[in-house]
Amino acid sequence: MHHYQNNWRKLQKFAQQQNESCFSEKLGIDFIEKVYKITQVDFNGCLTRSQIYKLRIIRMIGDFQLHGSVLRRYYKHNELLHKPYLIEAVIRYKDFCLGMDYSPVTIDHYTKIASKFLDYFDAHGHTLFCEISLSVIDGYIKTLGGYTYKTVEQQLCGLRSFLRFLFSEHLNSSDFSLKVPMVQARKQTRIPSVWPDGELKQLLSVIDRGSPLGKRDYAMILLVCRLGLRVGDLKELKFDNFHWGEKEIVLTQSKPTEGLSLPLLQDVGWAVIDYIQYGRPKIESSHVFVRHMAPFLPFSESDHLAQIIVKYMGMAHIPKSAKRKAGFHSLRHTLASRLLEKETPLPVISDILGHTDPQSTAVYLKVDINKLKECPLTIGTGGQQS
Repeated sequence: MHHYQNNWRKLQKFAQQQNESCFSEKLGIDFIEKVYKITQVDFNGCLTRSQIYKLRIIRMIGDFQLHGSVLRRYYKHNELLHKPYLIEAVIRYKDFCLGMDYSPVTIDHYTKIASKFLDYFDAHGHTLFCEISLSVIDGYIKTLGGYTYKTVEQQLCGLRSFLRFLFSEHLNSSDFSLKVPMVQARKQTRIPSVWPDGELKQLLSVIDRGSPLGKRDYAMILLVCRLGLRVGDLKELKFDNFHWGEKEIVLTQSKPTEGLSLPLLQDVGWAVIDYIQYGRPKIESSHVFVRHMAPFLPFSESDHLAQIIVKYMGMAHIPKSAKRKAGFHSLRHTLASRLLEKETPLPVISDILGHTDPQSTAVYLKVDINKLKECPLTIGTGGQQS
């Protein structure tokens, strides 16, 4: 709080110098550029932690001006709520989600979304759930502006579920879940994030395969970029999933919950064997891949393992880009792209990636530039297509 107060005094002094009496986005940007030498071009780049804190100074005021409350866009602590009746509501909602047979990951997402909504609800001085109205819901939805459509879609799904719970438990007399808008966007509108061949080889080359941690990370990355496993399935791999005699990996996918059989390629198999024999901690666990810091447990459901890729990107001097995601899922995209370049039929790629909907695989057609070049229509004279 002292940090914000000190910097807001600087902002106030700057505003007086500019003969401004009201805060505006332009005033905030001018303040950041002239006082802290952070240009607007830098905003979407790779900012240092110090620069992020400087931007937060004006973003916090802007959020309060727009939404009437300080939005917690960065979470240092897991506990958003402190009032007992709000905490109890989230606990009851979690039981509701369990009764609906949601997956553990979905329950975790939805309870966090419920907590964020109640935090906003509480910040506006409301104390009774019957005070939740369309205007409150609309105000909260407006705070989601600026996020990707996928994030907004997930937030709205969680909000819809929580409002349904309030109605079913008679905590609110109206079923406002029916009023929450749908996101009008399609998966096919996005372009998958794909690694160039050179950078992927560069990433693998910097991994220290002589160390236990390097053996684990190399095997995990290879399983994803060569076989296309989802992160959730990778973390849940057990010794029983490896059928060494048949040279296959057989598992039940996290989504959809169907069986999947993949060939255990030679380089992948040897990387896993190397880790199990010479890198994996000697613990009693059926999970193949575990954490290498005590306690040596399997990875948590909420851990997307993106930090592993980011670590080796830094070691390989591969620049981060706002257009490319630096996570394991991008390696799945890369595999699909490479298979497509080798003219592998889409149904085969769907089987490898575990897609039940062919449209989920069709999105990778956008990254095959050579094939796209064969598609343009010839333009005739007078603007007519020939």
